[in-house]
Amino acid sequence: MDLAEFDYALPEELIAQTPLADRAASRMLVVDRASGSWEDRQFRDLPAFLRPGDCLVLNDSRVFPSRLFGNRAGRTGEVEVLLLRPVDSAAREWEALVHPGKKMRIGERVRFADGLEAEVIARREFGERTLRFATEGDVYEEFERIGHVPLPPYIKRRDEAADRERYQTVFAREKGSAAAPTAGLHFTPQVLDACRARGAEIAFVTLHVGLGTFQPIHGDRIEGHRLHTEHYRITADNAARMAAARRLVAVGTTSVRSIESAMKSATRGGGPRESSGETDLFIYPGFEFRGTGAMLTNFHLPRTSLLLLVCAFAGKDLTLAAYRHAVEQRYRFYSYGDCMLIM
Repeated sequence: MDLAEFDYALPEELIAQTPLADRAASRMLVVDRASGSWEDRQFRDLPAFLRPGDCLVLNDSRVFPSRLFGNRAGRTGEVEVLLLRPVDSAAREWEALVHPGKKMRIGERVRFADGLEAEVIARREFGERTLRFATEGDVYEEFERIGHVPLPPYIKRRDEAADRERYQTVFAREKGSAAAPTAGLHFTPQVLDACRARGAEIAFVTLHVGLGTFQPIHGDRIEGHRLHTEHYRITADNAARMAAARRLVAVGTTSVRSIESAMKSATRGGGPRESSGETDLFIYPGFEFRGTGAMLTNFHLPRTSLLLLVCAFAGKDLTLAAYRHAVEQRYRFYSYGDCMLIM
């Protein structure tokens, strides 16, 4: 398949730069795969589309302030670091995107605020580096103190204090993501209670969002692309909730990838099993979904693995037609934007 087939035109003013004051006030485009139709609704209507026996699957990964700004030791010029994932148990060594990456050689040091310092110990592709932090304290406490919320590059502003709360789901628990699982940003405790009142169960998965979720696809042919691995986990009690459900309603592409990764070890007809590990599952049209029955997702960038996943679930033609409708109706796009429910 040609990546150019998964493109669409989006006016820049439709890219949401700030969140709505009310999380649950977003619009929701409800897409029906069977009829090939859609309707414009509000996110608060979500519980009306749930029924007894459904299980809403949420990613409880927590975003940490993973964007750091510093300077090359002995040189001028700012260095920006986006921490992706720890590579040792003490979280002293990290895979990271470094800008400007080409200039940073092995052995060079980056100095951040409050005396925190890191050394480049390995070079990787596409500006990636492995950094070793020189600190004996809790490195996450250091990041909380000096780090910035890792807003995506299409949000054309620096992060603000309010982003620490709003670029985080209300059910986030397990810290480790370099980007928010944005479909979950719309939920409030009241909406979750309304979903339960409809008879839906709620289960959690943990997938720490890293480069595998938001890395660009290099090249024109989809089949040759490989995702970076990301860590995911499904506990025994959450797996049991999902296995007992009639339908799994995945909130976000990360929940879909967790469910379908876990389904690899499940018996045919059974639900996801307790599992933990690394996943590089790349879902694009032609993929056979074994667990996901419905999906809530935000609107995604063109030519990305996230849009390909949505097209695999809803069909390319229907997905792109729905996107064109969303553009015409002035929906808000991307991380702080509106959402789509695919039934």
